[in-house]
Amino acid sequence: MKIGKNDILIILPLSVLLILGLVMVTSSSIYIADGMTSNPFHFAQRQTLFVSIGLIAMLIFLVLPSDFLYKTDWIFMLLSILLLIILFIPDIGTSVNGSIRWIRIGPINVQPTEICKFSLILYISGYSVRRMSEINSLRSFLKPLILLFIISILIMGQPDLGSTAIVCMLVVGILFYAGISFSQLTLLILLIALLGYLAITTSPMRLARVLAFTDPFAVDVVQKAGWQLSNSLISIGQGGWLGVGLGNSFQKSFFLPEAHTDFIFAILVEELGIIGGLFLIILFVIMLIGLMSVAFESFKKGRLFQGYTVFGIFLLISIQTLLNIGVNIGLLPTKGLTLPFISYGGTSIIIMLSLIGIVLRINNENKIL
Repeated sequence: MKIGKNDILIILPLSVLLILGLVMVTSSSIYIADGMTSNPFHFAQRQTLFVSIGLIAMLIFLVLPSDFLYKTDWIFMLLSILLLIILFIPDIGTSVNGSIRWIRIGPINVQPTEICKFSLILYISGYSVRRMSEINSLRSFLKPLILLFIISILIMGQPDLGSTAIVCMLVVGILFYAGISFSQLTLLILLIALLGYLAITTSPMRLARVLAFTDPFAVDVVQKAGWQLSNSLISIGQGGWLGVGLGNSFQKSFFLPEAHTDFIFAILVEELGIIGGLFLIILFVIMLIGLMSVAFESFKKGRLFQGYTVFGIFLLISIQTLLNIGVNIGLLPTKGLTLPFISYGGTSIIIMLSLIGIVLRINNENKIL
């Protein structure tokens, strides 16, 4: 198959992001890995393994016909819901920092929420095609809402407000693109906003994070809820335009929690500078342009499921990237979200690469139709 413009727009930035991610995971995790395992490259070695598995998964979805995903989207969705339920069975779900988000399978922790994002994109895209003629009817509109409510309850129970927000935005975005009415869209946004408000105000921890976000350096919060954000901002401030040099971050020395996961962008800017941060953002923009180009070509050829699916993948990567960077630079309250293709995390990188495999498959199919 001839390599086209969209392939280059997706594969080239993806390759650089994966290499940059491995480099930054190695740099940001050396001290914590040495302290936890006496092996400074523990997380780097595991991330290399995860990327390798992710690339294999990407190749599998690259050869898997997209019509197969359309016919089996409900199976993916059902399995995801079952995994979210299994998470709460005693001795199965693994708790880390007070959150039950992982199922331990041998040496690997599987995060059902990440799998759910994958499945939800496929299912809502397929549902939008199957119910296109009646998507504006109350019955057809309520079905995805009920599904979203069930999934949101299961994810919030972990608790994970950040992923809940992403899941809600994915459903809203795909349904809006599929043609729900403005009144339905408004109702959906209001309901989600109300649930978000209740989730924040009824949880002392979430409320403390929101309040700390307004002034992370305040005396009464800087060593509590504002600790991560304040150290993230210090990290970025120390980097300046050109950075302190790769491997020379000071904040990763046990000052900035989750330096190799949620706050890896702050370490990247500290070591590579604002220039390095802007370069990273440019890579994401190029990739997202490629994704939207594939989505538009799918719609032009009347391949609605494929178009909605790629659009959903575009939404997931763009929203999660914006939220992660927004948290790191202090524009949003602290949430536990990884930076796609960069942060340490097995399930996240495998799912993201699987989604890219689906996009490349759809792009190849578009070329021959």
